[in-house]
Amino acid sequence: VQLVESGGGLVQAGGSLRLSCAADGTFFSIIHMSWYRQAPGKQRELVASIDDSGNTNYRDSVKGRFTISRDNAQYIVSLQMNRLKPEDSAVYYCNADGVHTPATWDLEVWGRGTLVTVAS
Repeated sequence: VQLVESGGGLVQAGGSLRLSCAADGTFFSIIHMSWYRQAPGKQRELVASIDDSGNTNYRDSVKGRFTISRDNAQYIVSLQMNRLKPEDSAVYYCNADGVHTPATWDLEVWGRGTLVTVAS
């Protein structure tokens, strides 16, 4: 199972970007799909997550600006980021947790990351 991310780039402060992540491989279901980010010199932090029932969770600093959504038919998770700030600049990683494959009930998978840079 692998996660393929797209949509990063350079944007001016106040602008928008949309990240997408598609799960590919042999699996039956995924419980949680999330976006994390890691800025230089900082720890990786959870940005937003969504479960297979559509329940969402956001870190406080992005509430009201970012929206996570999920297509369960194709196992694609997206992150719409509006009113971006320079402090949102980071490498954004897609994460899938609770992946049910023929070999295991609870696989966790990370994407390779996509860079988001917000210029002031």
